[in-house]
Amino acid sequence: MLIDAQNELDQVRADLRTLFEKVPWPVEPMDAWETHENAWRPASRPASPGWDPEDAAAIARLRARELELAELLVCHPYWTEFAHSGLRHPDETSS
Repeated sequence: MLIDAQNELDQVRADLRTLFEKVPWPVEPMDAWETHENAWRPASRPASPGWDPEDAAAIARLRARELELAELLVCHPYWTEFAHSGLRHPDETSS
């Protein structure tokens, strides 16, 4: 179960990376901007229409699933038993 959840989490994160590479830089529409010519570190961004509603919904769904899977993995009872057995016999650690 933990391995399946980890594999799904890896896939969800890969899907999120793919979507983040596809969508524009701001979530909401934004005008182009650039720093003043005497700025310490000049920067600029082109105008952007923001995220498409379908992309925003897909990202929200994937983020929610990522959180569910991460919680399942971190809070699984296996880790409690693993930690407890190590705490009961701290002098029996292997090198």
